[in-house]
Amino acid sequence: MTIRPRRACAVALSLAAAVVASACSYGPTREAPPPIPPGIPPAAGAPVPAVDINAPGRTSDQLRPWAQGINEQMNIPVAALAAYGNAAETMRQTRPECNLAWTTLAGIGHVETRHGRYRGASLNDDGYALPPIIGIQLDGSPGFARIPDTDGGELDGDPEFDRAVGPMQFIPESWRKYGVDADGDGRADPNQIDDAAVAAARLLCENGGDLSQAENWQRAVLAYNASREYVMDVRDAAAAYSVGTTAP
Repeated sequence: MTIRPRRACAVALSLAAAVVASACSYGPTREAPPPIPPGIPPAAGAPVPAVDINAPGRTSDQLRPWAQGINEQMNIPVAALAAYGNAAETMRQTRPECNLAWTTLAGIGHVETRHGRYRGASLNDDGYALPPIIGIQLDGSPGFARIPDTDGGELDGDPEFDRAVGPMQFIPESWRKYGVDADGDGRADPNQIDDAAVAAARLLCENGGDLSQAENWQRAVLAYNASREYVMDVRDAAAAYSVGTTAP
């Protein structure tokens, strides 16, 4: 499931051109952002430093200096950006054939919950979205799947129907398959951004294969949410991050 926060600025992007037509206005002292590059897959963005993914504790902390150097111009919380970088680096070391870039994870994080900031939530120092972000009941309402409860409400608090949970919006069934403890606290929790980002990376790599190929990248994102509009929203956000600017 995808939560769709309302965009603050209308941006029209043509995949055949690199020119962005934006409804935003820029004053004489504010430079317009760089144009969002066209094409699929989105580019990799700022290189991620190597991470010792086998180190004890929260390995994304190794990337905080990197994240702090580039996060403001993209409006991504440091904890989220470090988590995306950590997840991409984890895949680079464990599944290099996947070719997953952090920008794709950031694009998904943006579309799903604005990086853990949906409806006033925020990521705390431990990377947890608070208050927890719980999606709507997946009861088959127009535009949504019907998924009767699969976990007794353990993750989503709903014993009747499943709901998507956390900053990357995992339903319980998917979390059972892809969830992982990436912050070293001994448990896999979809509300924790490091855990959720690596789980998202695993989902994308398993369903897409080599994500440097356009068809594979689209198939992977469709596995996350089976909507062509969703694919393009993620593409637009990831492409913006690839040039270090805010997502549309």
